This record gives sequence, C-alpha cells and structure tokens, in this order.
Amino acid sequence: MIRAIDGGITAPSGFRAAGVACGIKRAPAAGQPAALDLALVTPAAPASAAGVFTTNRAVAAPVVLSREQLRRSGGRASAIVINSGCANACTGAGGDAVARQMAEAAAAAVGCAVDEVLVASTGVIGVALDITKVRAGVASAARALGVDGSAAATRAIMTTDPFPKSYAVEVETAHGTFRVGGMAKGSGMIEPRMATMIGVLTTDAAVAPAVLSRALTRVCDETFNAITVDGECSTNDCVFALASGVSGVTVADADISALVEGLRAVAGHLAREIVRGGEGATKLVTITVTGAASVADARLAARTVANSPLVKTAIHGGDPNWGRLVAAAGRSGAEFAIGRASVSIGDVPLFVMGVPHDERADDAARVLANRDITITIDVGAGGSGEATMWTCDLSAEYVRINGEYRT
Repeated sequence: MIRAIDGGITAPSGFRAAGVACGIKRAPAAGQPAALDLALVTPAAPASAAGVFTTNRAVAAPVVLSREQLRRSGGRASAIVINSGCANACTGAGGDAVARQMAEAAAAAVGCAVDEVLVASTGVIGVALDITKVRAGVASAARALGVDGSAAATRAIMTTDPFPKSYAVEVETAHGTFRVGGMAKGSGMIEPRMATMIGVLTTDAAVAPAVLSRALTRVCDETFNAITVDGECSTNDCVFALASGVSGVTVADADISALVEGLRAVAGHLAREIVRGGEGATKLVTITVTGAASVADARLAARTVANSPLVKTAIHGGDPNWGRLVAAAGRSGAEFAIGRASVSIGDVPLFVMGVPHDERADDAARVLANRDITITIDVGAGGSGEATMWTCDLSAEYVRINGEYRT
C-alpha cells in the first residue's frame, strides 16, 4: 500500500537538506529578500546512488562531472549540490573546472570524498558560474542542513517555476515500511527524453546501486520522460536517486516492484506538476494513445500530438479541433489507419472509426474549459500498444517569458 505523507525530500529517514541564497540569481528589487539559489542534500552515511541524464549532445559541465562521479564511486554518494540561476553550460574548460570545484567545496563542507558528490546546475546557458559565490553558498547550506530543510531546498532549485514541487510517500510491504521523497524543478525547456530539468528522489530502503539504477531508469521512462511543455531538451537535465537504507527494509531484484511503485508515485506527481507549472500554462493535458502496433508506436504518436503547437494553441483557445489531433498522430511515423481511428476529448467522441461527429463540438468545448483535460486517440492499428504523455497549452505568456528570459 502507498500513501502520501509530508516531508518532501527529507521524509525518508537519514536525509537532511538546506536551501540558501548566495547571489547567483540577479539581485532582488529594493526591500525584497534575496532569492534562494543553492540547495544541498545529504544522507546520514554514504548512500547508494543512481542518475539519469540528458540526451542532448550540448551537454553541461555538471552533467559530465556527475556521470563520471557515479562511475568512479561505484554508485555511492554523500552529497548532492545544486545551484539555480546559471546553467554552467557551454562554458568551456572553465566551466568544467567550476563544476569540479563545486564538488570539492561540498566534499569539504560535509566531510566526504570528492567522488561522492553529485553536482547539478540550472539557469541561463553560456554564462560563467561564480565559484566564489558557490563556495560561500555551500558553506552556508552545510551549516543549515536539517530534516526540516526540504522546503527551502525545493525553492532553491527553481528558475521560472511558478511554484515549488515536492512530494513523498510511504510504502508498506510484507518486509516492512519504507519511504520515498522527492523534489523537482522545471517549467520551460521541457521535453527531457530522460528525466526532468533537475530532480532528486530519496528513499530509506536499502538498495544496491545497480538495483536502484534499474528502478530509476524504468520509472523515468514512464514519468519524467513522458512530459513536454515545449519540446525542448535541456543541456542540464538530470534526475538523481539516493537510498540511505536507514529503514532497514532491503529491496533486492526480486522485490524491485515495490521500489518502482514508490518511486513512480513520487516521480509521476512531480512530472505532472512540472507540466501544470509550465511557462504560461493554464491547462494540464493528459494524452493517451491506444490501438497502436507497439508501445513504441504509441509513445511516438502521443509525443507528436503533445508537442504540436497547433494542438496546444487550440487547447488554449478552447477550440475542439479534432482534425489537428488526427493530423499530428497521422504524421508521427507510427502506424495509423484513418478508417479505424477515433478521437475523444474528455468523454466526448468527436471522430469515431473514421467518421466525424462535429455536432458534439459544443460538448467538447465545455470540456476544454477545464484546467485538467484528457484526450484519447485510437490510431486504428489494431494492436495493444498504449502510452500516455502529459503536456500543457501554449499561450502568449510563454512567448513573453522566453522573449525576456535573459533580459
């Protein structure tokens, strides 16, 4: 059984967190507090660790370093340090050096080996990260670490996010109870194809690094890898998972399903919240494709529909233009049979076995007035392939936010 609990990233036993302001983000307006921009998460002892990373070949220095850290440590970590406000991406050898110095500062602050520190950055691409500010931030965060630090850490990793994203659950198994917590950030430049812009998951189950890595990869495919805001894959995307083992509940390969379910519950909630908080978004849209020749085909069709600017703008305007849904699914590359295809918006069938039902358009328009919308598309291939993607509408506010992002 799984139930939601409070506590976020530090709900599982054995974790502390902190979020501080160190001046990486631009100075606030007069009279306003400085924005939190550095987070630190630590387990009580070196923990099993796993990560999934961006598939973008314009990869940021922190991603390069953290991949190597996991390899060198054999999947163990004692700290995760994350800054917001600067991506440290496309910054050359200097950026590589800063990422390494960030890990060194965290290692010194918490008293662990440098190879046991994972690093992540998010913000503007092509801007040098000030290591002096990072060092001061890490020292401040280390002093502030606590089991009550989840909320501050979650706020510290935000950039254009309209709200913080954290969640935690308790998982009851035949072998005992363990917890899973998490935090994530992301609002624009979201189509991870691996994870989210930045995410951290924690559990107090005892899990070997290899088992944790398999579980994380599987969960990301079904959650963080099934969302899109704007079809843009970031240079810095990464999701980390840490397992402290403090609960005393051991999860081996034979019991991996319980761990997967717990991670999926947290990651799925965070992934949907990323889409709900997408830049300029007013609607969360769940797109499910059925009747596909394979799961891969279903995912391909769902992703194409979810990324279509024509679909997203029609949803924003409340226009039940099912033709845009059919056209996007048909061009996706997935097997598609127009004479057997069907489309529903909510519980309103608008296109059934190749026949339009525009007399139901007003009913569908009323569905589109809601903040949460479901769209179901049967591609007519006659198979059992099925997949779900989450997306949002595309508004003028998205254009404004990104037109002013660096200014």
